[in-house]
Amino acid sequence: MAIRGNGGDWWHNAAGLYARGHRPESGAIMAFSRTGQMHAGHVAVVQEVISSREVLIHHANWGGPGIRRGSIMSDVSVVDVSLHNDWSSVRVQVGRDQESLGRIYPIQGFIYDRPDNGYIRTASTPRPGGPILANARSLRPDDVRGFEELAQAPARSR
Repeated sequence: MAIRGNGGDWWHNAAGLYARGHRPESGAIMAFSRTGQMHAGHVAVVQEVISSREVLIHHANWGGPGIRRGSIMSDVSVVDVSLHNDWSSVRVQVGRDQESLGRIYPIQGFIYDRPDNGYIRTASTPRPGGPILANARSLRPDDVRGFEELAQAPARSR
């Protein structure tokens, strides 16, 4: 994808060029928000969707126990810890230990390698008091108010 800037800029820089959403897909870019500890933001490539709440990523320049800054890493676990399963908050595997997850990081969403058509692909369930959608639909961004996006993925194939 032809996106430039610090990781924290990718979400906004992709608008109008690439489709964006809040559901992980293999090959999508996970755009991390800027934080006090991560002032430039961060991006990672979704390598594999493990479940509705876990993905594996490829990324670089992430520090952690036993990891040299500047290293490129694959098969790194990221777990959705958001209250509504909307991938707005995640924990990232720390070091090489599959069981250790670091602090909570805010996520802007996922950038998909396809043109932005002005729609968000979503499989939704209602927020409390909202209407029910029976299945996935394409909605304009203004139409999704009152809905909670749920990620769905195949069972772990390992």
